[in-house]
Amino acid sequence: MKIYTKTGDKGTTSLIYGQRVAKDDLKVEAYGTCDEANSAIGLALSYLKNENFQEKAIIENEYHKIQTNLFHVGAELATPKGKDVKWKLTPSDIEQLEKQIDEWDSSLPGLTNFILPGGHPAGAAFHLARTIVRRAERCAVSLGDDVNPLVLAYLNRLSDLLFVSARYVNNKLGQKEQTLHGNR
Repeated sequence: MKIYTKTGDKGTTSLIYGQRVAKDDLKVEAYGTCDEANSAIGLALSYLKNENFQEKAIIENEYHKIQTNLFHVGAELATPKGKDVKWKLTPSDIEQLEKQIDEWDSSLPGLTNFILPGGHPAGAAFHLARTIVRRAERCAVSLGDDVNPLVLAYLNRLSDLLFVSARYVNNKLGQKEQTLHGNR
């Protein structure tokens, strides 16, 4: 099978079940933005490859599940209304994000100021992924009633986890957080 099909050369693409839509369709924008976020998460994890700290394997394992779930979110967004979704999020997927947020956040200094994205390259990439997930969330909201409410909740919570992950990684790797008013 070849990578290129030429079926999209005129500006259309297929949703799941084969329905053709314009490549600038809101559904395509929403699931494409999830794919972009997934790539940014992969970039963040790649920056941890040569780092050696105790929690690294936990972070990698947690994000393997999250990256898989982002594919499921994309599949939901790429499924036409009225068709069966092959992979569905569950409330436990959101609960897992909340559990991880609470666990990692409890080890961090409290927030007293806005944090500027940056620090270790992995921390900066997690911040980038956070902003992409926020855009995916806005795209999904634009679809209106056509979106599973669990997708919206998952994206919202994932952006929170990515923020905490950036802080967590920077903290574990000894990187000072840059704030609006200097370092912490």
